[in-house]
Amino acid sequence: MIALGIEGTAHTVGVGIVSDEAEVLANEILMYKPETGGIHPREAANHHAENVVPLVQKALATARLKGRDLGLIAFSQGPGLGPCLRTVATAARALSLTLNIPIIGVNHCIAHLEIGRGKTPARDPVLLYASGGNTQVIAFANGRYRIFGETLDIGIGNMLDKLGREMGLGYYAGPKIEKAAKEGRMLLDIPYSVKGMDMAFSGILTACLALKEKGESVEDICFSVQETCFAMLTEVTERAMAHVEKSEVLLGGGVVQNKRLQEMVARMAHDRGAEMYVPERTLCVDNGAMIAWTGLVMHRAGVRMRVEDTVVNQRFRTDEVEVTWR
Repeated sequence: MIALGIEGTAHTVGVGIVSDEAEVLANEILMYKPETGGIHPREAANHHAENVVPLVQKALATARLKGRDLGLIAFSQGPGLGPCLRTVATAARALSLTLNIPIIGVNHCIAHLEIGRGKTPARDPVLLYASGGNTQVIAFANGRYRIFGETLDIGIGNMLDKLGREMGLGYYAGPKIEKAAKEGRMLLDIPYSVKGMDMAFSGILTACLALKEKGESVEDICFSVQETCFAMLTEVTERAMAHVEKSEVLLGGGVVQNKRLQEMVARMAHDRGAEMYVPERTLCVDNGAMIAWTGLVMHRAGVRMRVEDTVVNQRFRTDEVEVTWR
């Protein structure tokens, strides 16, 4: 079976086509970039509405397929921004009904984990999922993907983007902060905000902006925020691995493309005698291929949905999903 997946939880609309063997036949991605400020949900949804049909056509052309070759439509059911989710859900329903093939709504966070399991040697990893809207440490236990630690306020990617905008680095700020951090020389005093197994980033953002007002260099602020926040992520990930006794760690989400974060987690994994896995870049960011693959995995396990079951869920918790395929 071949599945087409549509991603659209936030700033990115993506269409991916994946085979039963986890071969990515197409993975088209288009990101909405506001001229000023952060993401406006309605503007992002309009962007998705304008581009989802051309992306479906482009993905089919890249995969050299016709609509009749597809056996399943999958879409990101949540969590995410309501207008964006509803836009891609509508597109997925239209495709499913037009082609008369099954439809499955996919939890976006779980899709990051499943594509990693499908495209790397990781079999039973702890997932460090770090993106714009989400920061979670996830592992499989007792029939569900459990959250062993998460942000208490904003996702680390959102924090970095807000910091970058305030420092004049523009949007999307993550890569620019990573570049500036390489020139930093001083570790500044900012909060190390781990609370049990959870993390908080809004206070770190406030502290960094205060340092900017005091005249600290952009490079030192970027260096310090990376060293502090990535150490927080690594600490919580290591404790989750110890708790569930797993020897693999998988990275997922746009923020994990950062090489310094990868270095920290790799060192931690090495010291534990564990392995770290990172999918290729286009499978780390939000993308349709991870949605298509997770839909295939769910469908093979007997998961079925009616159109009435495909209502989006902005607060779709990772641990709400009964994982029948493992």
